[in-house]
Formats: sequence, C-alpha cells, structure tokens
Amino acid sequence: MLDLTKFKGQPLKCAGLGEVLFDVFKEGPRIGGAPANFAYHCSALGLNSVVVSAVGNDELGRRALQILQDFGLNTAVQTVDKPTGSVSVEVDKDGMPTYTFLSDTAYDNIACTDDFLQLAAGTQICCFGSLAQRSECSRRSIQRFLQTMDPDLRLRIFDVNLRQNFFSKETILSSLAETEIFKCNDEELPVLMKLLGLPAGDEHDFYHYLNSLGIYGFIYTCGAASSTVMLNAEVSTLPTPKVHAVSTVGAGDAFTASIITLLLKGKTLKEAHKLACRVSAFVCTQEGAMPRYDKMLLQAVF
Repeated sequence: MLDLTKFKGQPLKCAGLGEVLFDVFKEGPRIGGAPANFAYHCSALGLNSVVVSAVGNDELGRRALQILQDFGLNTAVQTVDKPTGSVSVEVDKDGMPTYTFLSDTAYDNIACTDDFLQLAAGTQICCFGSLAQRSECSRRSIQRFLQTMDPDLRLRIFDVNLRQNFFSKETILSSLAETEIFKCNDEELPVLMKLLGLPAGDEHDFYHYLNSLGIYGFIYTCGAASSTVMLNAEVSTLPTPKVHAVSTVGAGDAFTASIITLLLKGKTLKEAHKLACRVSAFVCTQEGAMPRYDKMLLQAVF
C-alpha cells in the first residue's frame, strides 16, 4: 500500500525530470514539456520544485532558462551541444492539440553527472515520463535518478505521455518498476494494455495490473468527460468542469501536479481531486502550459 503520511512534516523537494521544450503555436513559441509543467504547477501550489533537464546552447535554450527563472523555478538544467527541444502544436476548434516533435534534441542528451545524482539523493518527489526516454542517453540517466532517490522517502510519478512512436514495451516496464503513482489518459490506456499483452479492459482492470506490480496510485483522465483517481482502496471519479477552452496544453500536467501536491498537504482524495479539476479547468482557459495563477484560484485551493 502507498503511505503518504510519512511525508508529513518532512522538507520536500519535487523534481520534474525530463523534457524542457517549446510548444510552437501559430502565435509563437511557449515553454512547456510535461515534467517542466509539473514542476511549475507544484511550485505554484507551494512545493519546493526543480526542473531537471537539458537545453541547447542556443537562443531557445537561453530563453527557456530565463523564463523558468522568471517563474521563480529552481533549475538543474544542463546546457549541451544539441538544439533545444521544440514541438509544433496544432490546436483544433475544440482546443485539442496535435504534436510534431524535433528529434535528437538537448533533452535527449541528459547526462548522468555527479551533481545530477546528488540532486536525486536529495529529492523526495519526482515526476517523469516516456518522451525523454526515447534516447538511450536520457533513458539511462532518468532511470539512475529514480533509483538513487531515498527508498524510504520517495514518491515517483510516471506520467506516461505517449507521443508518436517514442516509446517501447521495455521503457514502459522499466519505468513501472520505478513508480509509485501512474498516470495516463483514455487514449493511452488501450495502447498500453495492448503493448503490455493485457486483455482489453477499463481503468479498473489496469489498476489491478498496477497493483500486481506494487503500484497503488493511478491517475486516469478522460479529457472533457471525466477523471478518476485511485489510491490504495479509494476511488474518486468526477466529471470534468465545463469551461470555454482556449487550449488544453498542460492541463493534464496541472491536474497531476495538483493531485500530488494537495494529497501531500493533507487533503483527502476527494478534496484533492475536486480542487485539481478546478486548477486544470483554469489552465484550459489560459494561453500556454504555465499560466500565472490568479488570487481567486489560489484562495479556492487553500
């Protein structure tokens, strides 16, 4: 079972580990990347957060570091001789995005340095995904980071984030072995079940599979319809709030970050879930994946 009470009263450091990239819209580039988004939203909700990634020695890389600094985020971002990650984003009339990724970028070349491992040893909360593990270099570094975290006080969230063909059964299984809470959406679930050789089923069937691996937390989102969060024997399902969506980019990352942060701050599963829905709905009404929180939202959450 997953015991979150052991984190109470502990000084916690939270890492978003993986890609920092720019979502390139028609209107211009906006900083993103699921792990960076996660770290941003955890920070906005009061956790000590750090972005762990790599950028290029180029204009976008310098811009990324400046933006993250302006947001007040701590960074452990390496500068490497590869272009800063970017992804072309096309948003349809319903605010739903499609992505085209640049290959062999900075976040594909995260090095496993002494400083990197020292940071891992002092990190208690870490969110990571599959995209930055598409390269062998970053995959090895990410796995080492997860394994170096304190086994007695760590919460590792695997937000699978399937994109194009940038994933494999081997990567999914090795990541699940380093996971306490798993997150996916309704489009990813059937792909995962087929990839892992599981019979077709729903989120409850997949949660039983996760339990067999020793994973007792599951965050499952169904876009504009609903979301379900499972923690040990508890299950919470809520409809997605109806808003006029400008863009859904980053909403899932905000949802995950909110659930984790609020649970660690002592909210019940139902409370954390309800408030996380509100945070992600707010993000859908804003431009970009890292909008500044307004006072009314923060007052509602706390």
